[in-house]
Amino acid sequence: MHSSAKGKHGSKKPLSKEIPEWVEFKPKEIIELIASLANQGHNASEIGSILRDQYGVPSVRLLAGKRVSEIMKEQGLLPEIPEDLMSLIKTSVRLQKHLQENSKDFSAKRGYQLAVSKIRRLAKYYVKKKKLHSGWKYTPETAQLLVK
Repeated sequence: MHSSAKGKHGSKKPLSKEIPEWVEFKPKEIIELIASLANQGHNASEIGSILRDQYGVPSVRLLAGKRVSEIMKEQGLLPEIPEDLMSLIKTSVRLQKHLQENSKDFSAKRGYQLAVSKIRRLAKYYVKKKKLHSGWKYTPETAQLLVK
């Protein structure tokens, strides 16, 4: 009666491989925009959203031929710690601060444990892929320093 398949939900990228005629930007302009937004402190996913919503750029990869993170890496603007790992570290620091004030909040304690285990797994992956140096370890003290 019910299948085990999950279905085909979610949004899909457009099939066209050509730059739409209504896009006003050239590849050099896109690269300059990405560099200026990165210098303002935005990360790669925020830059993609800003370019889409404020500048009307449907796909950076279609226009420039590279991803936002690749362009940031070429410009030397890519952060030392990957974006997804940094967001998990920020979550763990926020939960640490909450647990210092509310020591009986056991669901928050469990959330903190899960966040730390995700950080350690992801860090192990990034060390293996050489995006982090081989001696990188997560500790709550260094996490607080990284977030500040």
